[in-house]
Amino acid sequence: MGRHLVPVLCRTGASLRLLTRHPESYTWLARYPRIEVVAGDLLNADAVSRAMQGCTHVVHAGGMFRFWGDEKAFTEVNVRGTENVMRAALSHGIERLVHISTVALIGHPDPTRVIDETEPPDPADPYQRSKWAAEQIVHQFVASHELPAVILRPGAYYGPLGYYAFNRLFFKDPMRGIIMQVNGGRYIIFPAFISDVAQGALLALRHGKVGEVYNICGDWISHQEAFDIVCEEADLHWPRLPIPGWIGVQTARFLEALSVITRSEPFWPLNLRSYVYNNWRVSSEKARRELGFRPTSFRDGARQTIAWYRAGQPDWLPELECPG
Repeated sequence: MGRHLVPVLCRTGASLRLLTRHPESYTWLARYPRIEVVAGDLLNADAVSRAMQGCTHVVHAGGMFRFWGDEKAFTEVNVRGTENVMRAALSHGIERLVHISTVALIGHPDPTRVIDETEPPDPADPYQRSKWAAEQIVHQFVASHELPAVILRPGAYYGPLGYYAFNRLFFKDPMRGIIMQVNGGRYIIFPAFISDVAQGALLALRHGKVGEVYNICGDWISHQEAFDIVCEEADLHWPRLPIPGWIGVQTARFLEALSVITRSEPFWPLNLRSYVYNNWRVSSEKARRELGFRPTSFRDGARQTIAWYRAGQPDWLPELECPG
């Protein structure tokens, strides 16, 4: 997210301050003018406050996302970290704050319904629960302290410079010959091209209504349709491994048990169930209407993502340049 958000904000002419735990790892930041990097952690309230001093607008895009991990860690980073951000924003008189959440906190979507911002959350895993709790904190600060905050709920990130989750399942794995199509590929996914999410954050800073929630997604698409597009654009002709749903779940259970010994995330974590075995018919109509959001088509996004993989996964892209 940060790799795409920084140039979007930079192009507005604004001076930026970025809080990160490991500034020495992000040499690409030196490419941008008018940016100050602050070393710090979301759990360090003093560092968060120091980073925010003198700022007028904030995008809270930090957090912990995995399909596997300790619930306490998700709660610490995503909930307590968000509370630190809200308190600092309040104390510094921030004019507008955008909190990056996730559509995934819906957890178990009704297969017959379109998911808009009124859909009641039903988180299914530690990450989703932590993001729902973080959203509630944001709403509390809006209601009790009149903090001018807006919440964005992006779908599943994909695009250049990404290595995890959707990118792995729908791009990296197919390009190395692994196409696992669960239950005939009939389930619906909720892709969000990463550049669109960055643009959505900027639109929310400019036009978002305080206290409102906005879904930021492309058009929904079935697994089979997504694999069709990726295979067409990448000229792939691998056979698709048909995976009955129950076999996928049992395999995930076995790999989860094995991960207790290996202490590393399994190739197919059990928490993928919520993301893979559901119909995520997510509507971004509200963001289109109120923010002017215009998502990239999945074919165009896939074409750009495949080009990045084919170029050797470079850690820099010319389109991310920012004028001095």
